Amino acid sequence: MKLKQWMSTVLLLALAFVGVHATDTFTNPVIFSDVPDPDVIRVGNDYYMVSTTMHLSPGCPVMKSKDLVHWKMIGYVFDELHESEKNDLIGGDVYGRGQWAACIRYHKGEYYVFFGTGGRSYLYSAKDPAGKWQLRATLPQYMHDASLLFDDDGRVYLASGSSHIRIMEFKKDLSGLDPNGLNVEVIPGEPAGLLEGTHLYKVNGKYYLSLIWWPQGGIRTQLCFRSDSIAGPYERKVILSDDLGWAGHGVAQGGFVDTPDGKWYAMLFQDHDAVGRVPVLVPCRWTDGWPMLGDDNGKVPHEMAVPVKGYENEKTVITVSDDFNEPRLSLEWQWNHNPDNSLWSLTERKGWMRLRTGQPVADIFAARNTLSQRTMGPKCSGEIALDLTHMKEGDHAGLSAYCSDPGCLEVVKENGKKYLLMTDRRAEKARVALNGNRVYLRMDCDFTTDTALFYYSTNGKKWTALGTPFHMVYTLKHFMGNRFAIFNYATKEAGGYVDVDYFHFR
Repeated sequence: MKLKQWMSTVLLLALAFVGVHATDTFTNPVIFSDVPDPDVIRVGNDYYMVSTTMHLSPGCPVMKSKDLVHWKMIGYVFDELHESEKNDLIGGDVYGRGQWAACIRYHKGEYYVFFGTGGRSYLYSAKDPAGKWQLRATLPQYMHDASLLFDDDGRVYLASGSSHIRIMEFKKDLSGLDPNGLNVEVIPGEPAGLLEGTHLYKVNGKYYLSLIWWPQGGIRTQLCFRSDSIAGPYERKVILSDDLGWAGHGVAQGGFVDTPDGKWYAMLFQDHDAVGRVPVLVPCRWTDGWPMLGDDNGKVPHEMAVPVKGYENEKTVITVSDDFNEPRLSLEWQWNHNPDNSLWSLTERKGWMRLRTGQPVADIFAARNTLSQRTMGPKCSGEIALDLTHMKEGDHAGLSAYCSDPGCLEVVKENGKKYLLMTDRRAEKARVALNGNRVYLRMDCDFTTDTALFYYSTNGKKWTALGTPFHMVYTLKHFMGNRFAIFNYATKEAGGYVDVDYFHFR
């Protein structure tokens, strides 16, 4: 590891252990977890944020905060998407696709979220962002990294694209795009390099487009375009180019928001390897009509003042322990694709989650009902307890560092006997025989080295390491950070099941 990146890792680790404490400061990343493509708004004294969760279900998480620093889950925009059978893991999959780069807006008492999936695009609305969202429009085309603007004159615009950015107009009833409305390319692929992540605003009578720019040989950089007219022409300016000391990983892409007392911020993200893409809160200084990001030197602060005082004892809660005592899953859980709701239950055995196997499959990626939560940096641990009594021949059940290249601690039933395996990218590294029907599995993650270690226990007290250190990676196949995942699937016959007593997160 390069010296600069090593020093940055040490600094981030030290700051993260200090954490968001009961003072008036916090440390970046503001959430050390996979919350990519953030968009944020303020309604009164409350802040709302949406993010990308790709193929997971339910999708498009909605979070709430009082101070832009401490965030909690309040719901999802949709429970399931049904573009094809692949959303149900039939005839293929949608890994790395699904819900991308949502935009959230508030207009005349109603919340709106727009996002694309790589195949189609969707507009949802809700009176209560923690309640049920209604589908308002389905567009047959994919609008890449799109952003909504409700203009002062009642017209509604949508900006989207990659390199070539186009602004189009919605129908007045928001049922779709208006074929007779505005439709103009405002950024014709310049400057050269990747341009995406559009966010469209109107501030003090001017129109602003904020995008990431990834020049060849450079880092992800935040660009801003502005114009006196929605249709342009637009002039441009670099408003941030900084990597927060994490060499080569530029902080960019996200939403702008103000506080009730008139201060401005941007919630951007940074690629942070195996943990995923982490949100970074950046101060915004309006200079000559440009929203310049960072401190006075244009750098993202490692530590800065909490934007809104009075909530310092709050905590960010986006990954939780669960004893499965409630009749519904905690909001923080997501399935790997649309779930088969006939194959899981929180009521068949009180205080346990039952995971049944369905149609036999080849591996974890083809299996329905893999249940997961985010990991968190710089270090974290997840533990489960399993009752294996009703496993069938060929069944696999366990705990995974879940991504496109997974590491797993899995129980396998072979020739009538149960074995515990540690696998690295589906290659077996170690195994032990199991004599009982209850086992405890633990995964410890260290994102200063992107390493996970697996442990097992037969009594929940004495732990034994199994296998080799697992090197976690981030790839574009799944396009998300490593997650804690609980799984159970059949390779020979359906109908077996395991019961999960708890998931404990530390």
